[in-house]
Amino acid sequence: MRGMWQKAAGTAAMGIALMLGSHAVFAQDSASASSSVRQGGGSVGDVTPAQRQELLKAGHYGVTKTDEQRAFGSVPLPIPGDSFSRGASEQAAPAQQKGLFPNSWHDFVNQDGFFGDPWGARSWLADHGVTVGGRYFQDSAGNPFGGKSRAARYADEEALSLDFDLKKLTGVAFNAGVLHFLTLARQGAGLGNTLPVIDSPMEIYGAGETMRLGRLSWEMHWNNYVQTEVGEINTENDFEQSSTYWGANLYCQFQNNGICGMPQSIAMNSGYGFYPTAHPGAWIKLYPAGNDHYLVQFGAYSVDPTISGVRNGWKMNLHGATGTFLPFQLGWHQGGGDDYSGPLQTNIKIGGYWDTSEVKNVYGQMGTYNIPASAAQDAPVSKVRGRFGGWFQFDRMLQRDGADPHRGTAFFASFTWGDPRTAIAPYFVTAGITRKGTFASRPDDTISFGMKALWANPKVTHWIEHLQHTGRGAGLYAPHSEEAIELNYGYRPTRWLLLRPGLQYLWSPGAVKRYKDAMLIDLESSISF
Repeated sequence: MRGMWQKAAGTAAMGIALMLGSHAVFAQDSASASSSVRQGGGSVGDVTPAQRQELLKAGHYGVTKTDEQRAFGSVPLPIPGDSFSRGASEQAAPAQQKGLFPNSWHDFVNQDGFFGDPWGARSWLADHGVTVGGRYFQDSAGNPFGGKSRAARYADEEALSLDFDLKKLTGVAFNAGVLHFLTLARQGAGLGNTLPVIDSPMEIYGAGETMRLGRLSWEMHWNNYVQTEVGEINTENDFEQSSTYWGANLYCQFQNNGICGMPQSIAMNSGYGFYPTAHPGAWIKLYPAGNDHYLVQFGAYSVDPTISGVRNGWKMNLHGATGTFLPFQLGWHQGGGDDYSGPLQTNIKIGGYWDTSEVKNVYGQMGTYNIPASAAQDAPVSKVRGRFGGWFQFDRMLQRDGADPHRGTAFFASFTWGDPRTAIAPYFVTAGITRKGTFASRPDDTISFGMKALWANPKVTHWIEHLQHTGRGAGLYAPHSEEAIELNYGYRPTRWLLLRPGLQYLWSPGAVKRYKDAMLIDLESSISF
């Protein structure tokens, strides 16, 4: 444990030192106002009511978030640990920074990134079309009892995003879209293999312990009816994705990877591309009513099982691709301009996919449940081309405190279904509730309770039971289901720092009755730059 925490401290210090030394502009700015608005200090009190609304709509990446981004898309850096957007009664940001360091301790605590806005450089870049974001994020977890063995693990990630508004950057008179760039590096180890479990309890671990490309794409809002993106992207940004509440990812108020990011089974059962990997792909969003209330969406992504490998962090070709993942999604949204005023946000998404890849049927994938290959010797293993599946998602803001609109409660639930011929977990359910504003003096702290449950493919269960009944199943355990719950508290002493201790309880680790149920003690922490 001592070595683990020493590594954590060393990694954090190294990351901060590197960013201080080479990139003084690594902060997340919540105000993307024009230069004329920023004259006179940038305080909301110094601008007109119309300008004030534009400031308050701006996300902490300096990019104005439209309603469709909150409901049907992701912010430029779709990662846990996002700071909440500022409420309608708050200043958009502290006064413009005059030097390398914040103007005061109050500004340091209330600025959106650890480094603030040195000499106004980040503001200047945003005004000219370049928005910079970054963060350090870590997951730590240990199981004091249950599972195969006792263990503690630490994993971290450092990320940098750059968004280029081509209209501002080039000075053209028309909308030219936005170029997205995201790179990140991961280190550490996960707890999932030592328990073992089907879904990792540490969402930040995985996809190759290396530096990789997370996004390189061109996004274009053509008009009120059509929006597109093409390039190196991942499906998690825009299909079966989490909605955004209070400016942050609702699913990623949890550490368990079965919840955070997306319902995990879709990645297990198909060629769905998940963060942090990037795949060649494109999508189109159609808004039939010319607003965010209704969505019709289609996409196409390269399926490449090798993309998460350590040596493929910057792979940007189709070599090794096995097929194409073709998702579609219908969406309905209602809500105000933000989650601090107006109608309470509600979202419904229904979607499905077709994956053209050829894969082994579920009998050829039983190793997921730690079933030895010998158990499949006489099984009807075959190849299947064309996997399919679907999902249903619902989320709603249940209430907003009348005395303080910064405090409220949001709920979500999802159901994912996979092709019974090939799906490891054809039935998968998640649900959760987050209360923002635990106390009157802590409007940005959260308390969250969530769950996930997966059910093993009954074909595998019946096959192992068949082997047991015929005397050939010695030492084999038939998989049934794996469930987990998580309770955590998100403490935000500043806008750029998150400390989130929590507890997880896992039933039937690995979806079998081989090991005792496990209790986990975990901690997430994040520093936004």
